[in-house]
Amino acid sequence: MKVMAIDLGDARTGVAVSDALGMLTGSTSVIESWNKEKTAQLVAEAYRKSGAERLVMGFPRNMDGSEGPRADLYREFAAKLEELLGEKIVLWDERRTTIEAHQILSDNNYHGKKRKKTVDAVAASLILEGYLNYLRTHKE
Repeated sequence: MKVMAIDLGDARTGVAVSDALGMLTGSTSVIESWNKEKTAQLVAEAYRKSGAERLVMGFPRNMDGSEGPRADLYREFAAKLEELLGEKIVLWDERRTTIEAHQILSDNNYHGKKRKKTVDAVAASLILEGYLNYLRTHKE
């Protein structure tokens, strides 16, 4: 099953799409928009074009597992996507994905503007990777 994951941000939203078998990340991109309505429409368009069968969205949690301060905003965005796509969005714990994405990019000498334009796509791929690993170990 092909899966798309997003890492929602204020100005940039990372997008990662798995291969057709749902084994690994096949492609990544970044949607640049401050307007959440426009972002939702662009995500829905990318989802339809990708041929994915499931959309997973990173969901903010604190390190203790409680919901982060932006949880309500993310729920509202997921509801908008569900309205646009007519299907349920999977909310996936995104703890540490942005930190890990920065570390990966730093380890590979991505700095400044180069990192800023890439970090959201890397975070989306980490969300996707976590979800795909979950699917492999938990049969639905």
